[in-house]
Amino acid sequence: MATIFDVARHAAVSTSTVSHVVNGTRKVSAETARRVQEAIAAVGYTPNGIARALAVSTTNSVGIAVSTITNPYFGDIICAIERECTRLGLMVFLSDTHDDPEHELRVVKAQHLRRVDGIILAPSETGDSETLNYIEANKIPCVLVDRLTSTKFDRVGIQNRHAMGLVVDHLADHGHQRIGFISGQPGFATAIERTEGFRAALSERGLAVDEALIRSGDSIDGAAAAAAELLARPDRPSALAVGNNMSMIGVMRAIRSAGLSVPGDIALVGFDDFEWADCFEPRLTVIAQPVEEIGRKAAELLVRRIAADQSEEPLKPQIIRLKPTLVIRESCGCRA
Repeated sequence: MATIFDVARHAAVSTSTVSHVVNGTRKVSAETARRVQEAIAAVGYTPNGIARALAVSTTNSVGIAVSTITNPYFGDIICAIERECTRLGLMVFLSDTHDDPEHELRVVKAQHLRRVDGIILAPSETGDSETLNYIEANKIPCVLVDRLTSTKFDRVGIQNRHAMGLVVDHLADHGHQRIGFISGQPGFATAIERTEGFRAALSERGLAVDEALIRSGDSIDGAAAAAAELLARPDRPSALAVGNNMSMIGVMRAIRSAGLSVPGDIALVGFDDFEWADCFEPRLTVIAQPVEEIGRKAAELLVRRIAADQSEEPLKPQIIRLKPTLVIRESCGCRA
């Protein structure tokens, strides 16, 4: 196996010069750098990644801490982040938080101990948490995705209020006045924003905000139970908006169990354009999030934050809110 000494002999330079070229720790002339790079290729030298990381205080690796099992939506985000990180020459380490605050803190600490340069996180709690406090105290470059719970960090998500406006406008345009909403996991930043956006959208359309028609579901079964309650009401809603893809599964089960049809008995709009949304009968009208752009922007912001922290340049936290789109299919009575 070729060593740094082999490279130095081949390039007729010192081993320290080879180290400076490999690690970028000191400027050398263009001619010297060229000779060293040619020598590296000629002898087949592979720099020691760990030693290089210790020399330049960077590992060219980033951590991702999200709930990948309980929320398949994050799978698309992760793929987009990984693609962008690969393009930027970064290795990705993925940890599943299981949406459990204690486990989330453990995996973030583990990633920190493995010296990742920064972390992309979908927080499991609203506001300051032990995890966010740990990240801040240890000055770990961090970008929050989807759940934008703290203004202390860079953040990438969608315009949730705008999304709910699209949903309510579409249903109201179909003549629906009693619209129910099942938000998903209570307490999550996205659920809170979408619920607030739903109320605001109803008011803007001049529709009554009936709190009895607003429910949350912390799981597929929870969403099914919430939907069953709404569907059993004598004054049941004529349309339902659903806050995420997992809740949609529960809602569809409840509709089927009630012996109702979509859109004949009740109109339905979901959130997240998951692969099987186009396979339901009828095909589901949904809010589509720009997951590819969310992932790409998160990676870009993290690289920017890492560079700023290493150079000790002050950089204010940045927030990026991307526009969602309404994908119209057949679950509200439209012919797509």
